[in-house]
Formats: sequence, C-alpha cells, structure tokens
Amino acid sequence: MKKLTWHFPLPRTHTGVLLGNATQGLMVWGTDRLCITVGRAGFWDHRDATPFTARITYRELRRLLEANDEAGIRASFGKEPVGITYQRPCQVGGGRLELKFARGVVPQLAELDIHTGTLGVTLSNGARVTIRQAMDAELAWIETTAAYTVKTIPTWDFVGAVLARDGVKPPVRWATGFCQELPADKPLALAWHKRGRRLTIATALGAAARPRAEALAKTEPRPQTFWRQYWRDVPRVELPDPVLQHVWDYGVYKQAGLTTPGGVAATIQGAWMEEYQLPPWSNDYHFNINEQMIYWPALATNRLAHFTPLWEMIRGWLPLLRENAAKFFEAADALMLPHAVDDRCGVVGSFWTGTIDHACTAWMAQMAWLHYRYGMDETVLRDLAWPLLTGAFNGYWAMLEEFEGRLSLPVSVSPEYGGAAMTAWGRDASFQLAALHFVAKTLPVAARLLGQPVDDRWARVTREVPAYTLIAGKRIGLWRGQDLAESHRHHSHLGAIYPFTTIDPFDPAHREVVRESLRHWQRMGAGQWSGWCLPWASVLCSRCNMPDAAITWLHYWHDVFTNVGHGTLHDSDFPGAGGLHRSSELEQPLTHPNEIMQIDATMGAVTAILELLVQCRGDAIHVLPALPRRWRELKFDGIRTEGAFLVGATVAAGRVTEVRVTSLAGGQLRLVCGGRTIDRQTKPGQKLTLRYAR
Repeated sequence: MKKLTWHFPLPRTHTGVLLGNATQGLMVWGTDRLCITVGRAGFWDHRDATPFTARITYRELRRLLEANDEAGIRASFGKEPVGITYQRPCQVGGGRLELKFARGVVPQLAELDIHTGTLGVTLSNGARVTIRQAMDAELAWIETTAAYTVKTIPTWDFVGAVLARDGVKPPVRWATGFCQELPADKPLALAWHKRGRRLTIATALGAAARPRAEALAKTEPRPQTFWRQYWRDVPRVELPDPVLQHVWDYGVYKQAGLTTPGGVAATIQGAWMEEYQLPPWSNDYHFNINEQMIYWPALATNRLAHFTPLWEMIRGWLPLLRENAAKFFEAADALMLPHAVDDRCGVVGSFWTGTIDHACTAWMAQMAWLHYRYGMDETVLRDLAWPLLTGAFNGYWAMLEEFEGRLSLPVSVSPEYGGAAMTAWGRDASFQLAALHFVAKTLPVAARLLGQPVDDRWARVTREVPAYTLIAGKRIGLWRGQDLAESHRHHSHLGAIYPFTTIDPFDPAHREVVRESLRHWQRMGAGQWSGWCLPWASVLCSRCNMPDAAITWLHYWHDVFTNVGHGTLHDSDFPGAGGLHRSSELEQPLTHPNEIMQIDATMGAVTAILELLVQCRGDAIHVLPALPRRWRELKFDGIRTEGAFLVGATVAAGRVTEVRVTSLAGGQLRLVCGGRTIDRQTKPGQKLTLRYAR
C-alpha cells in the first residue's frame, strides 16, 4: 500500500487531490471547509465550431501567403464570432459541493491510497472522511462520522453572467442538486443523496439528466476490481530520487483516472474542469503535442486499452478528415486533422497556422503505429495505423513540389512559432520534414506486414526530402532561413530526434548538427517555456545520452510548474523563475484566479522517467542507456517496449547488475545494455534474465 499526502489548507480548486474515471472528475481541496469540485468530461457548448471544409484550399493558401495578403488569410480562416463573450466550442464545468463541519472543525491532512483510489481526509477533531469513486459510473461516495452540512454551488454562480450574455439560461436547482441546460447541447445534472454516514454524488449528461442523476445518487457502493488489475499491469519503479518517485507514483495514478477505458477521450484537462471560470483553451483536443503527450505513457506502462476512447473517437472522425483533405489538398485518399478541435472535430478558434499543421495527422499516425508495435495487434495496424499513415502521406504528397533538384514543402509551419503572424511559415519546416520522413519510412514496413503493394513515392520522399533544414550549414532551423531566434515553448524543430526519431543523434552524418542544435537551444533558454515543455526537453536530453540534464529539467518542472497541491500548470507557479507568469517579480504573487491547469505535463513527466530507464531506438531496446551520476541504486520491472516485451533491471552501487525480459508475443529481441548487445529469437511467454558482473 502506497499513500501520498497533502496538508491543508489547499486554497484553490487546482491544488486539490484528483480522483477521476475519465468521465467524472473530482478535485478535493479547501481551507475552513472541504470542497469537492465536480467536472464532467463531454459537457460541450458546441456552438460556433468552424467546419474545416468551409475554409480554403492549399493552393489558395499558398497564393495568399506569397502575396502577403493578410486580409485574405484572415477572411479565409474566419474571425472569432462577433459578440460572444467566451471562446466556443468550449467545455463547461459542473460545480462544487462544500462540506462545512460543525463547531469549527476543518480539514487538516489528505492521504491518497493510490493502489485503491481511496482518499482519506483527517479533520482537526481527529474524525476521518473517506472518498471513493466508481471507475465505471459517474458516481462517488463520501463517508464520515463527523457532522456537516452540504452546500451545492453550480458553475453558473461563478460564470453565469458570461454564459447568460450568450444565451445560456440559469440552472434548475433543487435541495440536493442542479441541472444546467445549454442552448444547443445536452444538459448536465449533478445530484447528491445523504443517507446515514454516507453522501453520494452523481452526474448525468443528456436526456432525462436530472432523474438519472438522482437515481444514480441512491446507488450503494459496490466492489471495485479496476485498481487491482491496473496496478498488476503497470510497471513497478523504485527510484533513488524522492521527487521523481512522487512524480511517477502520482502520475501513473492520474493516468488511471484521465484515460480510463470506457471513459471519454482525454482533453488537455480531462474531466478535471474548474468551476470558477470557463476552462482556458476550451479544454479541447490539441493535436500538436498535448494529446500525444497525454497518451504516451499508455504504451510503456502496459495499458494499451487506455487508447480505446481516443481511437473510437478518431475512427468516427475519419469521414470528416477525408472531407477536410479533399477540400484542402484537392487530393483523394488523404486525411487532414486540425490542431485544436472539439469532440466532433469542429475547429476551435481561428489560429490558421495550427489549422494547417499537417504534422498533427502524421503524429497521430505515429501514435497508432506505436500502439501496434507495443501490442503487435494486427487489427490496430490494419484498421487504424494504415489509414492514418497513408492519409498523412497523401496529404504531404499533395503539398510537395520539385525544388532545387529535390522534393520540398513550399508552405509549412512549426507549431506555435510566430503565432498566427504572416511570417509564421516557410519552406521545409524541420518539424514537418521529420513527420513526413517518419511516415515515408514506416509505410513500406506496414505494407509488407499487411500484404499491401509498396508505393514508389515513399522511397522517393526518403531519398529526396532532407531530414531537417539547416541554418548556416551547422544547426537545425525552424524552416528555411528561420533560426530559433528566441526561447520558444515548442521544441518542434528538434522533432527528428524526438518524437519522430527519424535521425540517430549519434550517427556521424548528424552528430555535429545535433550537438550544435542542442547548444543553440540551450543558449536560447527556458524563459518562455510552458509546463509541458519541460518533460519534452527531458526526453530530448535522454535521447542524446544526457541523463543528468534530463533529470534537471524534470526537477525544474516540478519546482516551477506544479502548485502546492501538485497540480500541473501551463504557466509558472510563481514569478522569477520563468517568463510565463501573470505577475512581475516586483508585484505580490497572484491569488491565482486564472490558474491554468493542463494535465499533459504530468503524463509527459511519466514518459520522461520511462525514457531514462528504457528506450526503443530503431530495432533495438536500450536499457538504461546512460545512468545518471547520482543514481546508485534503482529497480524496475514491467516496462513495455516495441515488439511487446516487458523489461526490468536492477542497479546496485551505480552499475547494472541484472536485466529481465518477458516476451509477450515472441519474435526477435535485440537488447542493448552496459556495452552488450543481445540478439535472440523468442517465443511467446519466454522469460530471459541477463546478469552482469559487478
């Protein structure tokens, strides 16, 4: 049994302890009372979504950009709807329950048993409050012997004036709950029921929301099997670093409630939406890093089923993605996924550079391919990875042209660099080249596995498209003529190193370029990085055998971009340590009325820890490729890799003493550790133990 602890006061919503099941999210916090903020994933105000297909073709986009026709670009990609007071589509929070205890009793200590998902709160009089949540229903139970009253506060009470100006009506309230309707979408109901020592909280979305929530709130607790199986699957990791051990423990626990199979596909906040404001960036689906980072850990933590809600949603979008591509590229058999969308794939906002970022499609194709590689399930390859890979390639092919004796992308973007300015694009953006190379190199492998014909265009791309764009002949640039000229939160120009791994940074053909690129990246610094940038920076360092730098970035993230309750933030938690903060060093610290929580960095940190331990490089599994100098003792087991292997290792006195491998699917194993390379054909279920002399 492992317990994580919090000390009250936890003064703000996003300092709360998290419980979730990917549909209903709870944040438990408070000062003089116990507050439980309740969110419900999928409570969308869908109005004002922009159909991608109503916008512009690639040919017309290129013409407007080359003519520097900003008015034409703005007109083509639309403006924010006139007169509305918040960005839509947007998810809307649920509300809050406040438990006020008798005789001035207040919460003092919270203890989360991560192995059962049970939260215990100790009160100042010694009484206990126990909070549990069903993992397969919109239901939570609170039990205590302490006397208390319950107050229900809908999100409306905080943002009702904003909602009302855009046609939203106040919620219907009753003594034990409320139901919030939206003008064009399903209503959300929250109901509670108190019986004896137990308080039950339920939510329901859709038709007859109130009676369904009220009926559910009368449900008795039932045995939960989810947690036992979850912890049986995920890796066991024992680190010599208490900070990163906590990051690992709480992060893997959060994964369970963020991406639960059977729940709603995770957005940048999941179900953990605040009640006091509308969630920043609509709590939507961001496909230019955030969504990928959220789901990265499901691969190596051996929880491939957590992809199910995401893939079900994207499969449902495929006809629309084909329609998008047919309009934009004027090409058949292509797919086009914009970077920020709602759950219907309607475009959120008018950020034109993000909307045309075709690496979003290629990156999700890579995610599907990795799902296949980690699970070796041909159904995933055939029904998901293959259409995404071919759709991404055909979109890129429609953009390519012959230029200086090779193939080139004349119009390309590097995510978020330059914002939506007319200068935020160029020829051969390195991020797009890396994404294209990944797709072109993977397709022949996938085709052979599926018995599909090999397309000659794939090899041509591999031959003629550069791996990246050089600046001054010595380092990777954003695009042709555009150096990394400032601290920038999106490390996209280094995408060939990670996530697309299309170059080997130790290959003599790239080594000096990588070295100079990393030096320049470091010189530009982290002043304008956001929370999710730090785990990505850590992985880049790990991939280049700089483990101490990787650990340093994770500590920096933990120190600067998490709050007192271990909530993960987009902006820094305090001034003076990062440029992304809402007050200056000379002002008093904010009370965080607009605290921006994003869950992606938590999952990115879990991935960064995994990358320190095991990496899949090409056709080889590298175990502890470079040991951090201060990590003398550590042990892990059950990290899943490409080829469906489970890997573990032990380090004693600063040396690897043992590596353990279980082959789940059979096949060729190539393992690199401690200067030794092992090549072996394995059978399903076979276990190997490699011992190293001390």
